[in-house]
Amino acid sequence: MKAIIMGCGLVGAELATLLDSEENQVTILDLDPDSFERLPPTFKGEALIADGTEPEDLERAGIEEADAFIALTEEDNRNILATQMARDIYNVSRVLCRIYDPARSELYEELGLETFSPTRIVAHLLRQRLVG
Repeated sequence: MKAIIMGCGLVGAELATLLDSEENQVTILDLDPDSFERLPPTFKGEALIADGTEPEDLERAGIEEADAFIALTEEDNRNILATQMARDIYNVSRVLCRIYDPARSELYEELGLETFSPTRIVAHLLRQRLVG
């Protein structure tokens, strides 16, 4: 699988490392070159200083051949835009979008964008631990 990950924060770096260790072709994008220090020295994928909302950056990352695109930045709007571009312009078959605001996540799910809200996921996990 060829996967493009936008955002090399803790989650993006961990996902890139997992996919890379499973012999997938991984490209990870971030605007901050220091973020790539989160990747292990064994990472065989490509790390690009790039913005996943810019067509030329997506094309440089190989979006036309991508099987998956995952937007994991801290900014909901950037994640939504990049994911919509990957799905609607570049026809990437599997796109996932992190959105922190649960209400917005539901709205975009209704519009056909596959999202997940860490806010909601963590709240449910904590509730489960509290009530057993």
